[in-house]
Amino acid sequence: MRIIAKKALRDFWESRPDAEGPLKAWYAEARQANWSTPAAIRAQYGSASILKNKRVVFNVGGNKHRLVVRIDYAAGIVFIRFVGTHKEYDAINAEEI
Repeated sequence: MRIIAKKALRDFWESRPDAEGPLKAWYAEARQANWSTPAAIRAQYGSASILKNKRVVFNVGGNKHRLVVRIDYAAGIVFIRFVGTHKEYDAINAEEI
């Protein structure tokens, strides 16, 4: 998959160093993935939440952080829409961000 906006991940882990390893691991796995359907994501990440509007929520770092992406399955592109703590996640609408 092609991932757009790695900078958002980097900005987050620079402010929260405990997230760096898990986010880098997710990034490496996602780059190697070939997610053509939401089911393909669920097969790799059983705890991922599939939402409306092609959004997926990943629990990162032992469920300490949340990552929301929008996926264009046909083009093979993952757009980083949000990365933050659970508290920050609770303040957004993940289906619209």
